Amino acid sequence: MLNYIKRHFDLKVGLSTLALALIGLVSIYSATYDARASEIFYKQVTWVIAGSVVLIAFTFVPFRLLQSLSFPAYFLSLLMLVIVLLLGKTVSGSTSWFNLGSFRIQPSEFAKITTVLALASYLSRSDVSLQSPRGLLTAAGIVLAPVALIMLQPDFGTAVIYGGMSFALLYWGGASRFTLIAVVAPVAAALGALLGTTPFLIVVAVFGILIYVTRDHLLVAAVVFSLMVLTGISVQFFYDGLRPYQQKRIATFLDPNADPLGAGYNILQSKVAIGSGGLTGKGYLRGSQTQLNFIPEQWTDFIFCVPGEEFGFLGAATVLLLFGGLLMRGVSLGSIVKSRYASFVAIGLTAILATHVFINIGMALGLFPVIGVPLPFLSYGGSALLSNTITVGILMNLYTNRKEY
Repeated sequence: MLNYIKRHFDLKVGLSTLALALIGLVSIYSATYDARASEIFYKQVTWVIAGSVVLIAFTFVPFRLLQSLSFPAYFLSLLMLVIVLLLGKTVSGSTSWFNLGSFRIQPSEFAKITTVLALASYLSRSDVSLQSPRGLLTAAGIVLAPVALIMLQPDFGTAVIYGGMSFALLYWGGASRFTLIAVVAPVAAALGALLGTTPFLIVVAVFGILIYVTRDHLLVAAVVFSLMVLTGISVQFFYDGLRPYQQKRIATFLDPNADPLGAGYNILQSKVAIGSGGLTGKGYLRGSQTQLNFIPEQWTDFIFCVPGEEFGFLGAATVLLLFGGLLMRGVSLGSIVKSRYASFVAIGLTAILATHVFINIGMALGLFPVIGVPLPFLSYGGSALLSNTITVGILMNLYTNRKEY
């Protein structure tokens, strides 16, 4: 029996997910313990139970059926993104939600998965090559369609996740070094422009050299370089068009101390919470920042502070090791499965999880601006949890069917 389970079920993925979900429940209970928000914990328990059922269901979905439904599911998700713009509920300035009684569903969480499935289905075709303009543009179109709809909500945090996922799939699909640099260059130019004139000029110089060295065609290289420079120059115009709270988040990222009681408050308190945990922490339900509610709604974007403060470096390291093991297993699955489609799916889904972890923990440490990216399995939220359990269910499905072509 044990050998059968080992052969057909990916215990590394399953056990890592279970441990993270339990840590999430423990952390949310602590974060809501003295915040008069106990209903948050009980709702999350409900979502964990529902997510467990969903995980099991996707583990046993026939692999061929999953592949055949990739594009239908993708187009359905696009339709839901259109409908939510027309009929959805606006929360924190973003029209991203459907109300279902006392619960809310966010379609963009599930669109990330369907986009990976559709892109994997396209890239796995024998007649598709990322070395050709047609293949590259079609792949870009598959990604940009949901991103455009999500930006209309607007939900910048979710849209950013597509960047990490797209880069990983382009790399895995054999895109040229020039293509990968061309994808990263505008983002680097935008970040450099936010930091100031000197950083922007350094980015332009470095990426200009990389674009020239890796070029296949001089005219194309000139176009990419021009787009990079224009992106950097247009950052100020884009910044001026943002909503005030979004401008404050960027300003806070650049200097959290500029508004310590306003936009920079959460980041500063988050750093205090994590830093005060020491090696072993202050003890469960004894974290001063957590129990005295210094961080509003800590159970969402800043849930990582709870294990960091109450269980110290050891608690935070445990969370990171569990995520590290899960992500490494996802990349390993991309290498061991026989199906080209399954390989792309494994890498794409793993990239989604990795981008979430990287950005969320970076937010908690003050390394990134606060853009509303939850920590998988730990942060409160039904849509995010269901999306993550579907992701893990598909990864376990790929392991079960790893010998299929």
